[in-house]
Amino acid sequence: MFNVPDHSLYAMALVGLILITATLAYLVISQIQRDTDHQELKLRIQSWWWIIGAFFVVLASNTHFALAFIGFLSFLALKEFLSIVPRRQTDRRAIFWLYLSIPLQYYWVATQWYGMFIIFIPVYIFLFIPIRMVLIGDTKGFIKSAGILNWAVMLCVFSISHLGYLLVLPVKNSEAGAIGLVLYLLFTTQFNDVCQYVWGKLLGKHKIIPKVSPNKTWQGFIGGVFTTATLSCFVAPALTPLSTLQGAGAGILIAVTGFFGDLVISSVKRDLQIKDTGVMIPGHGGILDRMDSLLYTSPLFFHYLYYLHY
Repeated sequence: MFNVPDHSLYAMALVGLILITATLAYLVISQIQRDTDHQELKLRIQSWWWIIGAFFVVLASNTHFALAFIGFLSFLALKEFLSIVPRRQTDRRAIFWLYLSIPLQYYWVATQWYGMFIIFIPVYIFLFIPIRMVLIGDTKGFIKSAGILNWAVMLCVFSISHLGYLLVLPVKNSEAGAIGLVLYLLFTTQFNDVCQYVWGKLLGKHKIIPKVSPNKTWQGFIGGVFTTATLSCFVAPALTPLSTLQGAGAGILIAVTGFFGDLVISSVKRDLQIKDTGVMIPGHGGILDRMDSLLYTSPLFFHYLYYLHY
């Protein structure tokens, strides 16, 4: 327990240093701009300390505990998603099976049964949920409900479970271990979000999809992709089996898909006319607000890595 390979330990230390820098920057800004309310920034930084601290402790512990934690995140994400989307009263019985799919999906991960892991939700749950709804006998709104429930379990359970499967892949970079794969994905995904925001603020002029996300610009998107791909060239070989060139490809993949993950959840919120998906994380909103990019980057990075090295 708490046996962290060297490169992963260095990565954790770097993230800790970034958080310390952000905290000091907040303290300086709050002293200089006393008339400005910095409460949201304070809450965001405090939440990041809790989020990253929890992840580091979990990843440094044994694999099964880490998988249970990621499974719990799937549960929270699914619960939050189902709390904001329209549902029929009769869907309750079908929803029970969505929650039951979580321990089953993570059991396939823990036992490294890749075949079942990859088809259980996209095939068996996808086909079973409409059958369970048919047996209830309520046909009004059937198509809409079936789509919502199946999409919910795909995003919140299937997508996130790829993050867990990274922990059980055979180690091919002994200096980083399996933890390195997860650290790389989490760090690169969040780094891309920050870079696209910063580049957008500095240079953003041409909006991409203003009806979905008015703050997203071509300058922010391109700047984020370039910066993330450049960083990934150096980080990927240290934390994963990827080469420098493959790391650049992974960086581009994560930057592009993370961007669209953010937009998809933004579209959901605009459709429902809500600002955040929840209030669980002070300063950030809900679980889905914080994991929106990861819902897309997790499965796509996993299969990119799996194709190249497994």
